[in-house]
Amino acid sequence: MQYQAPANDLRFLLFDVLGADRLHELEKYADATPDLISAVIDEAGKLAAEVIQPTNQAGDREGCTYDPETRSVKTPDCFKDAYKKFVEGGWTALDAPLEYGGQGLPHTLKFVVDEMVCSTNLSLGMYPGLTHGAISALHAHGSDELKTIYLEKLISGEWTGTMCLTEPQCGTDLGLIRTRATPNDDGSYAIEGTKIWITGGEHDLVDNIVHLVLAKLPGAPDTTKGISLFVVPKFLPDSGERNPAFCGGLEHKMGIKGSATCVMNFEGAKGWLVGEPNDGMRAMFTMMNEARLMVGMQGLGLAEMAYQESLGFARERLQSRSLSGPKNPDGPADPIIVHPDVRRMLMRQKVLNEGMRALALFAGHQLDLSVAHPDETVRESADDLVQLLTPVVKSFLTDEGFNNANTGLQVLGGSGFTTDWPLEQLVRDGRIARIYEGTNGIQAMDLVGRKLSLKGGQLVRTLFGTLSGYLKDNPEAPHREELKSAMKALETATLWLASNAPKDPEQAGAAATPYLRLMALTVIGYLWSRMANVANEKLAADEGNKPLLESKVVSARFYFEKLLPEVDWLLGDIQSGKDSLMAFSDDHWAA
Repeated sequence: MQYQAPANDLRFLLFDVLGADRLHELEKYADATPDLISAVIDEAGKLAAEVIQPTNQAGDREGCTYDPETRSVKTPDCFKDAYKKFVEGGWTALDAPLEYGGQGLPHTLKFVVDEMVCSTNLSLGMYPGLTHGAISALHAHGSDELKTIYLEKLISGEWTGTMCLTEPQCGTDLGLIRTRATPNDDGSYAIEGTKIWITGGEHDLVDNIVHLVLAKLPGAPDTTKGISLFVVPKFLPDSGERNPAFCGGLEHKMGIKGSATCVMNFEGAKGWLVGEPNDGMRAMFTMMNEARLMVGMQGLGLAEMAYQESLGFARERLQSRSLSGPKNPDGPADPIIVHPDVRRMLMRQKVLNEGMRALALFAGHQLDLSVAHPDETVRESADDLVQLLTPVVKSFLTDEGFNNANTGLQVLGGSGFTTDWPLEQLVRDGRIARIYEGTNGIQAMDLVGRKLSLKGGQLVRTLFGTLSGYLKDNPEAPHREELKSAMKALETATLWLASNAPKDPEQAGAAATPYLRLMALTVIGYLWSRMANVANEKLAADEGNKPLLESKVVSARFYFEKLLPEVDWLLGDIQSGKDSLMAFSDDHWAA
């Protein structure tokens, strides 16, 4: 079926719930009027449905191919025209800085576009997606000379960018990297080493590829404190000479087959230092944190497409009769959407998708406030929330994005297990999002091991202040008591970690994943209460899209009755501690 952008839900969230229609009141985003935001939603939806979606299954079937003689990669044939139209439409420049050819629009709008692109072709979307992270890293940490050389062409989409971190012997533990950077006489560095799992490391969509590479300088500490960041182009911009940064092969993957995931060999390639020596991790985190939010949108995008496919199937597939009597008396059977168990699956998909979209756009809106609001206190509070919620957005949206795609396949039954239907590709493509840009377990450890203690616990206090402030300002808030109970569970879990983790770091490790999920469910509960509150007000005033508003009220009830109660189990998991988890000795595993 053809993708339908969730335009009504997006406008409801952005304009009625989050207040993003007022972003144009901020000087930095003066052009982001409600009319412009609506136009972006509509045009991005058309692009996704008419240009990008037709490339998805074809790109999956064809995949990328590697030529060992030329060490080059060919992308699926249908990608080239779609990428060209994406670039010509200015989508690569949407929220990029104005001084280098960007449009300077709010980051929230990029989140909107990211979801639509990922719904319709995750593989294709990764080429411009990671480029955006390279743009941000160079803009934040690069010299004026590097910015002048690279940013305009990256922002225009004429060139693409990569992030080169992982090596064969190390993934998350980047202190173990072996790639070396030796100074040249001309101020550049000779980069030598091998990187793996490099998205877009080599391909034929653009004329040049700009690699951001982590490497160690001579004499640097052999830890993460000794890592520097370098920009290494495929072709040298001044001479056009081929830089010896070559693809050594493609990874063999279960999904995202249209995305060129490369082994990259740097054979003395010229690179230039980004930022200060031995400060590469700080610079790379600019790119990594942005990528983590983008990956969260990948999970949401795939979940939305899976929901649309499974809903369409459930409305048409005839099987059995309704338990309460025939609903299609003139047909041989009723559509399966009448069956409670099918409804359970569809409602879980719909309600989680809309809650995850609210969480992502809430984070995006806070990101915009953190860089553009004139009040320093507002900027700081917004930045607190972005930092705290980045691992939550990445992990929860990819966990539940994959689960919802898998649920969509279940709705289709046997049909879902065949390549005749798109669900199996969505499941295959979506599985990677829980792994890359730091596995979700690593995100959970980042949350409990670093984010909770930042600024003396200020980040999580800002979150609790936001939630409790909402309840104080809205004494009749829908599902108030359920939300208060979830907040209490999150507060109890936070205090448990504060008490137990300093004495035993393994307690933090054992609690990390359930704690992240507990936070996600609680924050989404806060957002569902806000959505229901707005819907009730609009229904009472007899304004707005009545079916949409009524669906929000029912969906909020489903969330609080069927999904949020999981927080009680999660709290019990956390408080039970590490003992049963860590009790096995080596000989127990094979017993």
